[in-house]
Amino acid sequence: MELGIYTFAELTSEVAGGPVVGAEQRLRDLIEEIELADQVGLDVFGVGEHHRPDFAVSAPAVALAAAAERTERIRLTSAVSVISSDDPVRVFQDFATLDLLSGGRAEIMAGRGSFVEPFPLFGYDLDHYDELFAEKLELLLAVRASTEVSWDGRLRPSIDRRGVYPRPLQDPLPVWVAVGGSPESAIRTGRLGLPMALAIIGGQPARFKPFAELHAAAAAEAGAPRPELGINSHGFVAPTSQAAADTAFPAFALMMDRIGRERGWPPMTRAAFEASRRLEGANLVGSPAEVTEKILHQHRIFGHDRFLIQFSVGTLPHAEVMRSIELFGTEVAPAVRRELSSARA
Repeated sequence: MELGIYTFAELTSEVAGGPVVGAEQRLRDLIEEIELADQVGLDVFGVGEHHRPDFAVSAPAVALAAAAERTERIRLTSAVSVISSDDPVRVFQDFATLDLLSGGRAEIMAGRGSFVEPFPLFGYDLDHYDELFAEKLELLLAVRASTEVSWDGRLRPSIDRRGVYPRPLQDPLPVWVAVGGSPESAIRTGRLGLPMALAIIGGQPARFKPFAELHAAAAAEAGAPRPELGINSHGFVAPTSQAAADTAFPAFALMMDRIGRERGWPPMTRAAFEASRRLEGANLVGSPAEVTEKILHQHRIFGHDRFLIQFSVGTLPHAEVMRSIELFGTEVAPAVRRELSSARA
């Protein structure tokens, strides 16, 4: 199983009412985080796309290209590219360029996005939310499949025998689809034979198993090989369980409450946070041994091929994030790999 990290490069205060880290510093910190993840042997680093004042990255390919020059092995993916409000041709070109710069380490994680800001920003109607994604995913796959593209669209202008350049080193350039809580999305992804990144950021992970089953069954019905499955979750690693919880909770609650006010969620309590840290909960916050145990527990449920963890749910001191990356790469990842290797033997 591949193990990695993803982030949205948040721009919130580290404590309620405290100073906000500026975008310039946050982006420099981000590159250091990716560089360290590569050095400690992690497999993947993902950077998300947002168009809000509380996040620093609106162009993941640009940030990842900077990281490509500071890393050697780690795969570099968006997490996600909001193709519903972007142009798939341009997304492909951006990541093909990243693939060339990185020596064949780029990936696209396509998604519909969890916020609505990019739709009016780029002139799209929210009433076409799902149709935009389906049509543009189709175009992205067409561009990936052939240098010269002919494609008929309804919401995006058609293309008549036009070349798309540059072409990536990888053929095909990997495209994952990020799925939240929509069975239809899991089925569509499976029918296309595409790998699925399943976001589990609340509730009990075991309840998400039907999405994985729908994904695999749809691929089988379409005559496609079993596509890869990834799990994306929130978490944090510190030397002790108590230190991890005490460090992560304030920033976690600050961010989740900010988003919750927009969506009508109740405030995050410490009790609810602690419940989410249990083995059956969604958050992987704890000591290296606890996080290892929880990853293996989820693997017994899903049998997934990739696991990505988001440490900075809200802004944490850069040194704390770097320490968490170090522990994840040097203690958690080797333990998970040993256990899975022993299970296969």
